[in-house]
Amino acid sequence: MRRRGRPKRERRQEEATHLLLRASEAIAGWQKYGIAEYAEFFARPYRVVWVNLLGGLARGFGIAIGFTLVAAVLLWLLGRLARLNLPVIGQFIADIARIVEHELAFSR
Repeated sequence: MRRRGRPKRERRQEEATHLLLRASEAIAGWQKYGIAEYAEFFARPYRVVWVNLLGGLARGFGIAIGFTLVAAVLLWLLGRLARLNLPVIGQFIADIARIVEHELAFSR
């Protein structure tokens, strides 16, 4: 009796070749995206905590400096508008000045 198709051994060899090809593609992808370094990084929890701490400090300082610059620019613009002596803006600034004086006098 004659078998149809390829012999079993040949099919297994093709499957093994296909699996090796897929494995080498996966390894190349891991190397391309640095998965091994990423996994190694998370294998040391103290390093992860340290890196996150430094990142949080940097973000905090960045937010503080950014807010300071934005507030300074807004105050500068508000001062320039006050020099134009616009009635609405002038009244707004006068209200703010009264509130600040009241708070300063109240806190003494």
